[in-house]
Amino acid sequence: MTIIRSRTVAAAAAAVSLSLVLTACGGGSDSNSAAKTTKGKVQLEFWSWTDGIQQEVAVWNKEHPETQVKFVNAAGDTVYQKLRAAVTAGNAPCLSKMDGMNLANFAADGLLTDITKVSAPYKSRYTTPAWNAVSPGGATYGIPTGSSPLFTAYRADLFKKYGIQAPKTWDDVIAAGKAVQKKDKSVKIFNMAGEDPSTLVDLSWQAGAQWYKVDGDHWVIGFTTPEALKAGDIVQQLVDDNLASDASYSDPGVFKTWDLGKTIMMTTSTWQLPIYDTNFPKSKGEWQLADAPLFDTAKPQTSSNFDVTAVLKGCKYPDRAAQFAAWLSSSKESLTALTDPASKSGLFPAVKDVSPYVDKIIPTEMFNGKSDSANVITTAASRVGEQWQYGPDYAAMYSEMQKQWGSVIKKQLTVKDMLTRLQDWTLADLKKKGVKAVAAG
Repeated sequence: MTIIRSRTVAAAAAAVSLSLVLTACGGGSDSNSAAKTTKGKVQLEFWSWTDGIQQEVAVWNKEHPETQVKFVNAAGDTVYQKLRAAVTAGNAPCLSKMDGMNLANFAADGLLTDITKVSAPYKSRYTTPAWNAVSPGGATYGIPTGSSPLFTAYRADLFKKYGIQAPKTWDDVIAAGKAVQKKDKSVKIFNMAGEDPSTLVDLSWQAGAQWYKVDGDHWVIGFTTPEALKAGDIVQQLVDDNLASDASYSDPGVFKTWDLGKTIMMTTSTWQLPIYDTNFPKSKGEWQLADAPLFDTAKPQTSSNFDVTAVLKGCKYPDRAAQFAAWLSSSKESLTALTDPASKSGLFPAVKDVSPYVDKIIPTEMFNGKSDSANVITTAASRVGEQWQYGPDYAAMYSEMQKQWGSVIKKQLTVKDMLTRLQDWTLADLKKKGVKAVAAG
C-alpha cells in the first residue's frame, strides 16, 4: 500500500507454553523485580538501526552520568533472530528497537521484561494507539519510539486532467479509479505489490476491524468480521476491476510508476516524504497531500505503524531502561534532533502533540503548496484507530498472509477466502502454542 513499506517478519518460536493474555507471567521477568528502583551508576546496552540515534545516545550519556548507554548498531536482516539467540544465551542487550508486531511475538515467547509499573509515569506522553503497541494484552514491555500515520499523496495535475478529486472515502477511490480507466486504461489509481499485503492490514485497521482482541483470559480472532470483510471488499474491487498496478516495492524502478504518472495516488506516511523528494524528479511539485480515505465519515480513522524500544528479558535495570527510552522518544531535546531531516532517522513522534515537529519534515519542492500538508499530517496522527492490537503470533501470521497475497493479486484467490484461511490458520497456530483463542462471533 505504501511505497517500499518494509515489515520485517520474524520466524515463530519453536515452542511456547505460555497462556497468553500477557499478564505478569507472560513477560519473561517478574514484574515486581521490574518495579524496583535502581541505585548508583549503571550501564545499559541498546541495539538500534535508526540513523541519528547514536548521536542522541551520546547526548544522553553526557547529561546522565548515572545511566550510561552503550549503543550497538544492529542493522541487518537477521537482527530479530540474533536478539532471540542473545536472550536464550543470557547476554541480550537491555534495550532494542523493534516494530509493534515483533514486540508482541517476543512478549508471547517470554523474551521481554514486564515494565508495566516502571513505565506508568511515561504513559500519558504518548497516544493511545502507540501505547497499545507496547502493551499487547495489557502488560507493557517497552516504550513507543515513533509512528507512521497514513495519509494520501496524489498527482494533482493528473487528477485535474482526468476530472477527479482527492477521494474522501474508499468508495471514492474505487469510483475515481474507474473514471480514470475509462479515459486511459494504462493509468492506475493505486498500487498493490504482490509481495506486500500491508494494503489489507491498513484498510482493516481503518475499517475498525480487530484481527486480534483480548477478552478475559483468551484472544478473540476476527479475520472474518463485518469490518474485516468490508476492508477486504475494497481490496477485491481494486483487483477485480484492474484499478491497481502491481509494481514490486523491492524493485528500484517502482518509483517510475508514480513519477511518470502511471499510478496517480498512494497512501503514505512521514518517513517516506524525503524518499519521494529524491526519486520523483519529473513530477516534483505536482503532488499534494490529503487525508486518508475513510470508511465512516462520522468516525474518521486511519492506521499507522509503530517503532518501539523494547526491554529484553534479563535486563537488570528496567526502571533506568524505561527512563532512557522515554527520554529518547518524548523529550523535546531528542525529538527536535531526530525529526530534523538532517538526522536521516525518518522518525515521526508517537507523542500526543506532534505539531512542533511537522513543518520541517515536509519537502517544500515536492508538494505545490495548494494543500495544507502540515494539517494533513497532524490530522492523520490524531486519527489512528485505537482498537488495533498485535497478537501473540502476529509476525508468523503475517508471513502466512504474504504467502497467499500474491495469489490474490493474480486473481487466483479471493480476499474473503484468504481471510477465512488466515482465521483458521491463526486459531490452529495459537492452539498449537497453548494459547487460548476463539473465533469472533
